[in-house]
Amino acid sequence: MSKTKVVIIGASHGGHQSILELLKRYDDVDIKLFEAGDFVSFMSCGMELYLEDKVTDVNDVRNFSPDDFAKNENVEILNNHVVTKINTDKKTVTVVDSKSNTDQDYPYDKLILSSGVTPKSLPVPGADLENVFLMRGYDWATSIKAKLEDASVKNITVIGAGYIGIEAAEASRKAGKNVTLIDVIDRPLGTYLDSEMTDILAKELEEKGVKVVTSAKITEYVGTDKVTAVKTTDAEYPSDLVIQAAGVKANTDYLKGTVDLDDRGWIKTDEYLQTNVPDVYAVGDATLAYSIPANNHVPLALATVARREARYVVEHLFEKQPSVPFGGVVGSSALSVFDYHFAQSGLNSFTAGRSNVKINSSFYVGQLRPAYIPTGKENPQVCVQLFFAPSSHVLLGGAVLSKYDVTAQANVLALAIQHKLTVEDLAEADFFFQPGFDRQWSILNVAAQHALGEKDF
Repeated sequence: MSKTKVVIIGASHGGHQSILELLKRYDDVDIKLFEAGDFVSFMSCGMELYLEDKVTDVNDVRNFSPDDFAKNENVEILNNHVVTKINTDKKTVTVVDSKSNTDQDYPYDKLILSSGVTPKSLPVPGADLENVFLMRGYDWATSIKAKLEDASVKNITVIGAGYIGIEAAEASRKAGKNVTLIDVIDRPLGTYLDSEMTDILAKELEEKGVKVVTSAKITEYVGTDKVTAVKTTDAEYPSDLVIQAAGVKANTDYLKGTVDLDDRGWIKTDEYLQTNVPDVYAVGDATLAYSIPANNHVPLALATVARREARYVVEHLFEKQPSVPFGGVVGSSALSVFDYHFAQSGLNSFTAGRSNVKINSSFYVGQLRPAYIPTGKENPQVCVQLFFAPSSHVLLGGAVLSKYDVTAQANVLALAIQHKLTVEDLAEADFFFQPGFDRQWSILNVAAQHALGEKDF
């Protein structure tokens, strides 16, 4: 009896999870995974740790190696293989082997797209100069590392003050470089956090020696062969190295005219994560994910999203009509900015506005532990921001920030948002108390009580 042929495109989180789920659930599958790159499943989210010498080895910063499945006769991992076309009439994919420059058609019964995204290079003069880098993938990681260890590289300019740009700036500063961080919007991390928290983090960046330039339009990368400066409409910044972290685009050009995409190239799916093409499913960064708090499909380039989507797709892969739709995701993430740590979940003012969701917000600052413990390292200050629906008080988002690591508190917020709890529910939620860890009412209890207009305990 022939095995069911499942083809997976892309070896990052969604592709990896798809393999794991297929092997766990089914015995009669023939799995082929095609990866365009040479190095399979490099975890770009671990790049800063590598740049700061906090990993065992750069070759370990990956989800999996092809060797992990070498003994499994049901799995074949083909790197340096670029899928260029889906032939829906024949149920095949056309794949180019980039080493031999030959192409071949491979049949599928089920096709899972986990195409991922590519970092954007700014369309300005000089973008092709030497030492203008991107911040994603194995090759760029090792190239950046070499520059951080090069004493002749003194001035580094980072373009984009989102998560990746902040990581690049911090790693560069810790390597002893002069760092300028430039963004077109008015504050760093402005799409992730509201101003109450970004004001704190912008000050932290400046105090740690990062020059923060906001509301800036870059007009040119200056240089003859190598980059020497970054020019904006207002100033010019000396640059021996430019690291671009200015957003991403979906790897979906090969799908145009076959799979439905929105006007920016993101893959559209239905409530079962199926595309418009029969037996073709899509997960991960290149898709529009269903956001529970936004009640809308939005780009959410997160490993957690890709893995949950892949788990759902494989579980229902052979059902003619899936028994339940995909439940959606909240969208949570965390980051350290030098001495500060923050985590956020669900919506904020920016993302709520993007989805036309009306929200109320509350910002609370308090101590983690009882007042009889002196303020400082043993009783740190914590900031909590909550976002909720104006009438129902259903929680739609939240964030925590402190020099103490309270990021796990965002997992509580994520669960509350996923299950549509209210501010009142959070205000009365039964958490543990032990003065070595927290207060009689935990920091999230008190933050919710503050949102309801109650006095601090």
